[in-house]
Amino acid sequence: KICTSELLNGRTLDQLYSIRREEILRFLRVMLHKSSDAEGTVNVSSELLKLMTNIISRMMMSKSWSSEYEIQTEEIIILLHEVEELTTMLDLSDCIWLCRHLDLQGIMKRSKNVDQKLDANEKVEGGRLKHLLDILLDVAENNNAEFKLTRENIKAVILDLFVAGTDTSAKTMEWALTELINHPHIFQKAREEIDSVVGKNRLVEESDIPNLPYLQAIVKETLRLHPAGPLLARRASEDCKVGEYDIPKNTRLLVNVWAIGRDAKHWENPLEFCPNRFLTEEGSVKSQLDVRGHYYHLLPFGSGKRGCPGISLALRIVQTTLAIIIQCFDLRVVDEKESTVDMIEAPGLLLTRAHPLRCVPVARLNVLPLM
Repeated sequence: KICTSELLNGRTLDQLYSIRREEILRFLRVMLHKSSDAEGTVNVSSELLKLMTNIISRMMMSKSWSSEYEIQTEEIIILLHEVEELTTMLDLSDCIWLCRHLDLQGIMKRSKNVDQKLDANEKVEGGRLKHLLDILLDVAENNNAEFKLTRENIKAVILDLFVAGTDTSAKTMEWALTELINHPHIFQKAREEIDSVVGKNRLVEESDIPNLPYLQAIVKETLRLHPAGPLLARRASEDCKVGEYDIPKNTRLLVNVWAIGRDAKHWENPLEFCPNRFLTEEGSVKSQLDVRGHYYHLLPFGSGKRGCPGISLALRIVQTTLAIIIQCFDLRVVDEKESTVDMIEAPGLLLTRAHPLRCVPVARLNVLPLM
């Protein structure tokens, strides 16, 4: 509730627009620079993750983890991956009552180490806290505030924003680009829409997105086939019945969003990447097929009070970044003998490609004068 009402509301996101724009342009410059190297091959997965880390870090603490802070950037990314891994591990101590106080697999020790690293980073950067963190500190110091925040609460919110706001959006863009590379006719159609609406004399802005329905459909189709969080953890607040199953109160449940998005009962040709399924015959967006939790056959961000509070931020970044990449680059497969990129998924809490997305970006516009 704090994230929705205080940190990620529309007014706050509008105020922090310049940060998102600056970091997307920085990402664009990196892509241009690396594409001009001898090999020209770019690890797009890594660059997208750095982009998201920089955006969230600057929004939270007014600090970008790039260039002179590259070592710290890698440390932050490693720390986030460790949090993700610990979250998905099965702790035998939770399953065996007699061993509940024993750290059989060293998970508690690793978790404490992660906590100490977070504390260490906080002390080092304590004098530079700004932006969204300021809002949390103001709430904590306000005796009349609806929410009573402690230091641990603030640290948990920061960690949630980093973990939920970096990897998920980066992986969504990664899967979208993979699908576009494998479906060049869709790539071309999206580019034609952008050229028609925006032109070639300026870069796509966030304000252009409502006028790009085909781009929006591409993002929705990506979220349908490749939801960043394939399983949603929930708890039954009361006794209920789901189909033929009786669910007792307090039962822990996992909602299989990945399977829901591929259910042949509700999606025609469910395994086919087809953005047109989200558009009317006239080419406008089908408003009823939204991703905000109102259409229960498409739940990439969850639904209700437990839905993702960062959905507006994620969509702004993902849609704008994809639009600029489509507008500025042709993406070629590294292996000239192949015409497509593999679609192999890796196991884990998040829906990840088994191999990083590497490609050769070729600039189609004289981008530098437009930045």
